[in-house]
Amino acid sequence: MAHVTHSDCPGCLAPDLAFAAHDHAHCATDALTRAETIIMATGARMTPVRKRVLEILLEEHRALGAYDVLARLAAEGFGNQPPVAYRALEFLVDQGLAHRIQRLNAFAACAHMGEAHAPAFLICRTCHSIAEANAGPARSALEAEAKRSGFVLERSTIEALGLCPNCREAVA
Repeated sequence: MAHVTHSDCPGCLAPDLAFAAHDHAHCATDALTRAETIIMATGARMTPVRKRVLEILLEEHRALGAYDVLARLAAEGFGNQPPVAYRALEFLVDQGLAHRIQRLNAFAACAHMGEAHAPAFLICRTCHSIAEANAGPARSALEAEAKRSGFVLERSTIEALGLCPNCREAVA
């Protein structure tokens, strides 16, 4: 199964492995520990629902819609009202623990929690798997163009659509 890459996972370090299937349980555990540390440092609260939503995003290794998350929460007894999922997802995005993938109207766990970074998302147009890539150079170029125009860039997200290695092989 495709997944979001994590910098501390040996299977995720090589860019060509961004879409490779592998045992990813230790990455999810490490990411959850890192997230809890970040939340404690900010003074925010990691409620059971917020924690479970992050776990769900980490388990799935792909972007999930709010209603997909809500269905999992409801099945586990956390409630079935849409605000339950939306509030938790919004909190995770605000805290830098997750990203919203506009193209898919979905959310994914951040691969670089606690790090200042410029994310770009490689989205497979066939299976909708994603990988988080470094968009630092593209962000720098965009900031330079914005500055030239007198515009102050505050936030940007790059979403690139294409084919993951598995889907590319399937059509070849």
